[in-house]
Amino acid sequence: MTVLIDPPAWPAHGTLFSHLVSDDSLAELHAFAAGIGVSRRAFDLDHYDVAAERYDAAVAAGAVPVGGRELARRLGASGLRVPGRARRAAKADALLARWDALLPGARDVGVDLVERWHEPHRVYHGPEHLVHALDSLALLEGRPPGVPDGASPPGREPVGPAASDTAATQLALWFHDAVHDGVAGRDEERSAELARTRLAGHLDTAVVDEVVRLVLVTTDHSPTADDRAGALVSDADLAILGSAPDRYARYVRQVRAEYAHVPDDAFRTGRAAVLRGLLGGGVLFRTPQGAARWEDRARHNLTDELTTLTTPT
Repeated sequence: MTVLIDPPAWPAHGTLFSHLVSDDSLAELHAFAAGIGVSRRAFDLDHYDVAAERYDAAVAAGAVPVGGRELARRLGASGLRVPGRARRAAKADALLARWDALLPGARDVGVDLVERWHEPHRVYHGPEHLVHALDSLALLEGRPPGVPDGASPPGREPVGPAASDTAATQLALWFHDAVHDGVAGRDEERSAELARTRLAGHLDTAVVDEVVRLVLVTTDHSPTADDRAGALVSDADLAILGSAPDRYARYVRQVRAEYAHVPDDAFRTGRAAVLRGLLGGGVLFRTPQGAARWEDRARHNLTDELTTLTTPT
């Protein structure tokens, strides 16, 4: 891992700040920052804001001094960079506002979920993915991205059995990667268990059961033909596959960074198997809207990535 720091040049709170980043691992960045006494509160999704008086300590501890442009270039190449618009939407306060609008009176559940989504070992499966999935769901459901719909009005809870499918699909996305230890299948099961536990008392049992079921749909993304809610959740989770080439390339770097502990040969073999499974498993998107928006682009992206992985270097 290389930890980088740029010169103190960003004014705030009566002093100047540097940016402290890693070009490899957020987990190791967190450990480095803690080692020089920088609070976790100074972390902003892909970097730490380090006050000028700590600059020398950071360099003495091993951070490599670079200019701002070089730091930005290295961070972007690593796959760890979160662009400005996505950064604003993925901040804890913005996510909590979305949660409060969706399920009023359950702030403690929202706080727990936001903390989980911001865990230091996550790179792709972090708050940016949650926002992207929620906004993709909104597109599929015909809602403006970022505007929840179908939740109970403020001051009226628990939600009754007539709660809309929109609320259940959004809640399923909030919980679908709430547990992420990198264990396929087991992560989804534990996320579903968390949904059942944390939503009890806030929603009727039938609604909780539906959220749990929808979380489990993301295990294999194979909803039945008559399962519209499952298709919506599955498509929203996979929407990144159909993103523009530059965004897809960043997703690929983020996935590699999340599995930085896996040797290159093993990662290439495992990732290629995942891509072949996606390409050979029938249609990727189960809603007409998802298929129209993302199917062709996703297949192009996946094929290009597979070619890159399997072409001898």
